[in-house]
Amino acid sequence: MPTDPSSVPDFDNLPAVEGHPQGCAWGAFDADGKKDHYGTLNFLTPEIVAAAAKEVQDGVSISLNWPLNGIKFPFPFRKAPVHKPIALREAGMGVDGFDDELEINTQFSSQWDSLCHVVLSSGETYNGFKPSVELLQTTATEDNDLPTLDHWHSPAKGCIVARGVLIDFKRYVEETTSKTYDPVDGHRITVEEIEAVAKHQGVEFKPGDVLIVRTGFTEFLENPTPEGFAKMATMSLSGVHGTTETARWIWNKRIAAVASDSQAFEALPPLKENGEVGGVSDLVLHKWFLNYFGLPIGELWDLKALGEYAKKKGKYSFLLTSVPLNHPGLVASPPNAVALF
Repeated sequence: MPTDPSSVPDFDNLPAVEGHPQGCAWGAFDADGKKDHYGTLNFLTPEIVAAAAKEVQDGVSISLNWPLNGIKFPFPFRKAPVHKPIALREAGMGVDGFDDELEINTQFSSQWDSLCHVVLSSGETYNGFKPSVELLQTTATEDNDLPTLDHWHSPAKGCIVARGVLIDFKRYVEETTSKTYDPVDGHRITVEEIEAVAKHQGVEFKPGDVLIVRTGFTEFLENPTPEGFAKMATMSLSGVHGTTETARWIWNKRIAAVASDSQAFEALPPLKENGEVGGVSDLVLHKWFLNYFGLPIGELWDLKALGEYAKKKGKYSFLLTSVPLNHPGLVASPPNAVALF
C-alpha cells in the first residue's frame, strides 16, 4: 500500500533483520499482516503522483524504449529477439491480414528488473521470498506470492506514474571538462558527482523520484568501436559506484526506482565491499536495491532524445509513466516507459 516516505526510517535507523546487514528494509512496507510485494514503489503515494503530473507543461512525450533488437551482435547467455509475421489467410483464418509472434529474452534490451531477478546466497530475494523456476511458472497473479512484475498491475499499484529526474552524466562531463565521456571506461559515478550534476542542471530530488542516469552506453552500442569492444571484453562499463554508501544515499532520498542506459546501472567490473574486483555475483547495488530495499532497476533505456530535450528546455524533471508486460511470474519486462514534459 502507498506509504508516506517520511514515515519510513532512514537507512541507519531501519529495524534490524536477523542475518542481514543494517539497512535491510524487509518488513518496512508490510501491512495488515501481509508481506509487501512492491518495495520502494510504495513511496508513490497519490499526493506524490498528483504532484508529478504537474511536471507536464509542454505537451511533449518522449519514448525511453530502445529497440528490442538494439544489440546487433551476439550477446552471451541471452537470445536475440525472433519476430515471426503470420499471414492470416495462409494460417487458415479465411481473411487477409497479419498477426505476428515475438519471442524475446526480457533482459536483451530496455527492461525493468523485478525483485526476483537476483537472489542472495540464502536463496532469498526481497522481503524473504524464495523464488524458484517452479514458482515462477505460475499462471495467475492471484496464485503468485513472489514480488514479480505482474503485481504492478494490481488496483493497489497501477504500474509506475512518477516524477522522473534525469542525471545526464555524459553531457555534464562533456560540458564541464571538454572531454568526450566514454561509457566503457569503467568510471564509477559517485554520489558527490550525482549531486554535482543535479546542481549543474538545476534539479532538486524529491521523495518518490525515479532517478535516471545517462552514460551514453546504448549510443555506444549503436556505433561500437574495436577499442570499445576490447574494453567490454574485460567487463569495463561506466555506471554508478556500487557501495553501501551509495545505497544509503538512495534510500535516504526515498528514491522509488532507478534506471539507466547502462547494462547494469552500476559500474563494471563490480567491486567487493573490501575494494577487490569481483564478479557478477558481487554487484553491490543489485543486492541492496533489489534484495534489501525492494527497489526496481531499469537497464538499457534509450536516453539520448530525453537528454537532448531536457537540455533544450533547461528542465531535467518530467512525468514518467511505465507499464511493463502483464504476465504472471514475470521476472523482467520491457519498461514501455515514456517521459512527458
